[in-house]
Amino acid sequence: MKLHELNPAPGSKRRKRRLGRGIGSGWGKTAGRGHKGQKARSGGGKGPAFEGGQTPLQRRLPKRGFTNIFKKEYLIVNVGELNSFEDGKVVTPETMREAGLLSGSGDNVKVLGHGKLEKQLTVRAHKFSKSAVESIEGLGGKAEVI
Repeated sequence: MKLHELNPAPGSKRRKRRLGRGIGSGWGKTAGRGHKGQKARSGGGKGPAFEGGQTPLQRRLPKRGFTNIFKKEYLIVNVGELNSFEDGKVVTPETMREAGLLSGSGDNVKVLGHGKLEKQLTVRAHKFSKSAVESIEGLGGKAEVI
């Protein structure tokens, strides 16, 4: 079998119903919408939240919380993951991204203290947890805030 010989299974594809193309088609004049009424109009019908006139659920429930538009998002890296770098190297967010440690979009990086660091590194990031600073500086490295 070749690509140009591929076909969908018989009966799986149906032709589109062409509405409003004359009385001989069987779908002319009102085009299957009946006479007048809400559903006969363009854009007619009820929305997905309509509950037969009962107050819809999204209006019955109270509004809660808010979204802080000034919130800063941080990409997370654990100190245990920094063992992939050579001893004495300067680790920046750019080198972390090249090494595949940062997943997702964003610029700010926070280093957390999970895992065991075994190399002396100079780590530059936007934020550090206390345990991360202790494990980096415990081996003679530096934790520099950008």
